[in-house]
Amino acid sequence: MTQPDVVRTATVVAHYGVAVAVRLDSGALERVRVPRRTSLVVGDRVEIRGETLVRVEASRGVLRRRDSHGRIRSVASNLDCLGIVLAPRPDSPVGFVDRGLVAARAAGLSSFIVVNKSDLPGAAELHGTLEEAYGAEVSALLVSSVSGAGLTPLQSRLAEAGRGVFVGTSGVGKSSLFNALLPELELAVGEINEVSGLGRHVTSTATLHALPGGGEWIDTPGFRDFGPVEVSPAQLAAFFPGFESVLEGGCHFRDCLHRSEPGCCVLEGVGTGLITDQRHAAYLSLLGELEVAHAPRSGGPK
Repeated sequence: MTQPDVVRTATVVAHYGVAVAVRLDSGALERVRVPRRTSLVVGDRVEIRGETLVRVEASRGVLRRRDSHGRIRSVASNLDCLGIVLAPRPDSPVGFVDRGLVAARAAGLSSFIVVNKSDLPGAAELHGTLEEAYGAEVSALLVSSVSGAGLTPLQSRLAEAGRGVFVGTSGVGKSSLFNALLPELELAVGEINEVSGLGRHVTSTATLHALPGGGEWIDTPGFRDFGPVEVSPAQLAAFFPGFESVLEGGCHFRDCLHRSEPGCCVLEGVGTGLITDQRHAAYLSLLGELEVAHAPRSGGPK
């Protein structure tokens, strides 16, 4: 029987609004009631006394995103890695991968891409496009949660990564991947809406799962927007995938935004072919989004 005055440490493994599931350091699972608007996320380390939350420990490796309304959402904490899941169907929004990779790098996380549904037409082409765009900086794995193709390399990558989180839009098959890796989970999976071409939301809360081959991975509800939070327009280039080879030399102006400034190392890289026009255009698109997000908001009493 649990002694009510004993403080125990645990990890949050699921959040249900007014309660969280925690895994005690002993390995036991318990449910703890928390205030409805608590800022707890999966991966947080906590101290509990009886069934009461006592303290939340400081976190590292927190992945945050800015949604389409400008609100900042924490996805998970104490992470080591981010896995971005895509599929030939449904399509992911333009720039979703770039936003995810920038957010991961800003949070100090390693990252990789998973192309799921390799058994569907267009999967190999999508995988090739991603490899061409990101090259050696970010690996892209081609897998199928249905046939099992590519799951062994994926399991090795997950085990090496430590604790990570899968993100992706609804319908790309994140929960299906977990079911393939851990069949006993039997997570609910959704189908693609034939009218909109979008996935239906099935996963309603983030959950942490220990994998038999090593590593802990978090399944998350799907979302179609992923605006980086900790990155300002001036910092974007340092985290943007594809600019690594040219930034070492630096630009003529320290506050260069790599648009049209003279002496810009990024523009020089575009001119010499080290950076493709497509990569630079993707950077400019995300730069514009960040400038809007960081612009002073007007209004209110004068």
